[in-house]
Amino acid sequence: MRKRFMPAVLLLVMIVAFAAVMAGCSSGPDYKIDVTKELYFQKEKASPFEIKVTENGKAVTGLSVSVELSMSNMDHGTVKAKFAEGKGGTYSADVKVPMNGKYEAVFNFEKGGKKTEKVISIEVAKPEGVAKVNGKWITNEDVTFYKLINRLQLEINREAAKKNYSGAQLDEELAYLDSQEKLAEDKNQLLTQIIRLRSMAMLAEEKGHKAEAAEVDAAVEKARGQYAQFPSAQALIKQYGEEKFWTVEKQQYKLIVLAQMVQKDLVDQAKKENPKAGDQEVYYQAQKKYEDLLVSQINSLKVEIL
Repeated sequence: MRKRFMPAVLLLVMIVAFAAVMAGCSSGPDYKIDVTKELYFQKEKASPFEIKVTENGKAVTGLSVSVELSMSNMDHGTVKAKFAEGKGGTYSADVKVPMNGKYEAVFNFEKGGKKTEKVISIEVAKPEGVAKVNGKWITNEDVTFYKLINRLQLEINREAAKKNYSGAQLDEELAYLDSQEKLAEDKNQLLTQIIRLRSMAMLAEEKGHKAEAAEVDAAVEKARGQYAQFPSAQALIKQYGEEKFWTVEKQQYKLIVLAQMVQKDLVDQAKKENPKAGDQEVYYQAQKKYEDLLVSQINSLKVEIL
């Protein structure tokens, strides 16, 4: 059999063409994508999705970013989304996916007329709650419990108002408490309460504080005694489930005791810095430092809200 040889000129043309194609595939910037806020599946609802784009370890800003998502193992079509630029090379979008599972994410970047495509695989899971603080979930049950705590406080305040006021003053107080009901059940308000307490409890532990069991038990018993004075509060606790309530309440008081330790540190510090100041001024200064410290602590944590 006679062997056929490819003409040298044709071979050279093919090599050059292949090299040109390869160069075209790799000529764009070598962007690195890190998922900074994971995408979750929420039925009939979009979830926040955030990435950070870097090149040679440096954040890349000023990009136009879009993504096409498709499931790796089944066909549910393609989900498209455009990202808005945040700070420090972060880009985010609200994305609604059809179900949880493995996805292929095809990112398209454009800057200064240059286009780059990058493909990564992501795992889309069902959320275990409504928010995360340093990877620990805030569950729907957590939010429900805080809603109950707010309702308990409102009912206690109503009973106290009826005992202490009458006439127009009572009407005014009750009207004010009624106006607070909606705020007490607002999801964002409830999440803020939870995040504030958890953040300061974490800070207390970072400072070496520990909530001893005896101290927590004493705080819980004090709360139990306070609730026992108000029939409306007792009724709400019974409706929730008494055993369940006090189990969760004990967990919350561990956090409260830790946060109080930070407050005490700041009061002691304020007294030391202002030895001639009265108690009111000392507590004012301590509270101001507490709020500043709280903001700093929250900013240092990774907080994700779905």
